[in-house]
Amino acid sequence: MSEIQSSSLTWDQVIILDQVLDEVIPIHGRGNFRTLEVKPKCIIHVVKDQLIEQGIIVKDTRLNCSTASYILASHNGISYKDLDVIFGVELPNDQEFQVVKDAVLGCLLDFLPQGVKKEKITLKTMKEAYVQKMVKVCNKHDRWSIISLSNNTGKNVELKFVNSLRRQFEFSVDSFQILLDPMLDFYSYKNVKLTQESYPVVVAESMYGDFQEAMMHLQCKLVCTRKPEEIRGGGLLKYINLLVRDFKPACEAEIKTLERCMCSRFFIDFPDIVEQQKKIESYLRNHFIGEEKSKYDYLMTLHGVVNESTVCLMGHERRQTINMITLMALKVLGQNILPNTDSVTCFYHPAPYFASDGGYPSYYATPGQPPPIFFQPHHPLYLHVPNGMV
Repeated sequence: MSEIQSSSLTWDQVIILDQVLDEVIPIHGRGNFRTLEVKPKCIIHVVKDQLIEQGIIVKDTRLNCSTASYILASHNGISYKDLDVIFGVELPNDQEFQVVKDAVLGCLLDFLPQGVKKEKITLKTMKEAYVQKMVKVCNKHDRWSIISLSNNTGKNVELKFVNSLRRQFEFSVDSFQILLDPMLDFYSYKNVKLTQESYPVVVAESMYGDFQEAMMHLQCKLVCTRKPEEIRGGGLLKYINLLVRDFKPACEAEIKTLERCMCSRFFIDFPDIVEQQKKIESYLRNHFIGEEKSKYDYLMTLHGVVNESTVCLMGHERRQTINMITLMALKVLGQNILPNTDSVTCFYHPAPYFASDGGYPSYYATPGQPPPIFFQPHHPLYLHVPNGMV
């Protein structure tokens, strides 16, 4: 029996979609640039119209990833941060990439507050003021770009322009895409309101392949994927995020193979310890704003997976990465969980292979000072915290 890849949204899901598209999202400017107040339905409509006006073929617009998952299963505690929008476009050469970039930056000018002299503001200035990151990928299998607009609370508006993309999901629970064009068309009609008797047919698709199976994974918070060898290095970090959000492996027998595969790809894509740390820090910064306790849980979960499932590194490289993650966890713990680290003494126990034949050196606490905290990065992190410290 063939797999069903799509399904129409229910009335309740359409209402949630409308709420997401109608929510005002601030785009924070750097320096003295004022905050832009943007509704997703407005910026999507304006960007789409501008692309068409500039001769770019726009095949469709879609809501992607965690935002789509939230609309399909918000009743199940699913949440989202970034607003991921995909514009299906034709980008035959580099010139079209530049047209897309200029069109988006030009559209941002329309959202500047009244009284701002727009004619004196260049596209380069708009980029420096309101764009968090830009990514462009052109190779044999992939032709796409991302323009991510800044938001200090972690709710970035990510506009993705896709000509071709070999892998459009990492796990079944983030494989959903909701086609937005029927909603955009509905919004264009004046004096028409959404009602249960009159609302557009909106279709959701699953890039995983089997829509019903992917929905079951989402509703039950299960982690599952297909062809894990195709998942890029960042997939490991997304996997750890799911575990911290109380997702469980759909198949315990297969999860160790999946973890080994993701660890190997992570170290292929980020072979240097400095690159690894920057990638992890960036992920935490973008996905855990205001969730300081969860940062520690995330790092310790990552520590455990890397410790148990890394088979592609030399021994000293593996220990180096594990120790780096441990130190990051301790830093997060000290900054955000312990009330006053000025009164905490930390002692670093070297791993057994560094210890002398006589065993570990002796440590003592200065009389009148708080008892020390010990931790051993060669082993799952153990913290001895004096009573009343947490």
